[in-house]
Amino acid sequence: MNFRRTSLSLFFRGLLASCLIGSITVSAMAQSLLRDTEIEETLRDYSTPIFRAAGLNDDSVDLYIVNDNSLNAFVTRGQNIFLHTGLILESETPNQLKGVIAHEAGHIAGGHLARSDYGTRSAYGAMLLAAGVGLAAILAGEGQAGALILGGSTQFGALEFLAYTRTNESAADQYAAQYMERSGQSGQGLIDFFDKFRYQEVLSQAKRYPYFRSHPLSSSRIDALREVVEESPYTDTPDSELDSTRLEMTKAKLRGFLDAPQLVFSRYPETDSSREARYARAVAYFRSASLKNAIFEIDELIKLEPDNAYFHELKGQILYESGQGEQAIGPIRKALELRPNAPLFQIMLAQALIEQDSNESVQEAIDLLKLALTNEPENSYGWYYLSQGYGRINQEALAKYAIAEQAYNMGDLQRASSFARRAQEDLPRNIPQWRRASDIIVIADTQLAQKKSKRYKPKP
Repeated sequence: MNFRRTSLSLFFRGLLASCLIGSITVSAMAQSLLRDTEIEETLRDYSTPIFRAAGLNDDSVDLYIVNDNSLNAFVTRGQNIFLHTGLILESETPNQLKGVIAHEAGHIAGGHLARSDYGTRSAYGAMLLAAGVGLAAILAGEGQAGALILGGSTQFGALEFLAYTRTNESAADQYAAQYMERSGQSGQGLIDFFDKFRYQEVLSQAKRYPYFRSHPLSSSRIDALREVVEESPYTDTPDSELDSTRLEMTKAKLRGFLDAPQLVFSRYPETDSSREARYARAVAYFRSASLKNAIFEIDELIKLEPDNAYFHELKGQILYESGQGEQAIGPIRKALELRPNAPLFQIMLAQALIEQDSNESVQEAIDLLKLALTNEPENSYGWYYLSQGYGRINQEALAKYAIAEQAYNMGDLQRASSFARRAQEDLPRNIPQWRRASDIIVIADTQLAQKKSKRYKPKP
């Protein structure tokens, strides 16, 4: 099944889909990156105080959600933190999830990857290369190809190449405790998380969760962490009600989209009228093609929280993918009104408007896409829909330019150069798009020449 890279709820980053950029699309692919504005905001709000306490620029640390039900989290060079959906679902409290994030931040702030002697080993280098290529492909929009490449590396598998030393693990624990205390939060969550999986210590390497293969657990580590946490004045500080609610809604959304509908209905029966239960059931009904029930559940949520942008976006998703595109525009527009600076919402609404095929709706879509691409210039889907919009109003030169940008951000340098040249033939020389097309041509041609040179370089 195709993937989408925007967010009318939960979205996979991946292959271009003809359907609305909206909630999540269930896929047979075991591992992919997914995006969701609501979940991203929750994780970012959890993480920002921790990153600042660690002395990191929170805008420079990127968080990625991996669609994988195994329990895992890891960091890569470039200040990237990856959290598996399995980890999020296994976290019983926000404090547990924050503790893991703080631990990973400790690896970044401590420079553990940069100092790792694995970086000098050819096997490690090869795995990093494969993982890097796969990640680049997924982020550019080629989800299937990227996942296949990643599947060939150990990046999303055992991750033995990131099996840090126990010294680094203990140091990251201590850093995590410091960051939680500096941000006025309890460090107990990380201890609770470790205690919950203490039995992993006695399992064979092959039977352990990926997280505990790459982050070897030991009783001495837990005891050392406990000693520090118990001295903190914030040890008994509870999670806020808001943080707890956001985690439960996140888990409900993930389960609604990732679990089989019957499992969702079993976990969240009709007798459960909580917000998270209705959220999960709305998604499960949607996936079961039960439009009436899905709309009922989401409308009940909207009655409870009329200013919740994510309830409106989910309703738009349900309507659009059920063939009611015109009716979907209202809820999507409301979601964007409530979250006016969300690029993924802007792209989502633009796609729906383009399909209405009136000059007014297409022009509005173009304006929205320009705004979205100002904040996410590497969003290849935004460029694709922009090319569609320009094509609908017969702006062929600008459509070719947008295709050049799309191809460039997907790593298709040959196509990027070709369409940039074709765009330049008809674009005025005094506009930014002409100059940007020149940049694409120069960069793409240079990189293609370098690749060709390396390919035919004689062996010594």
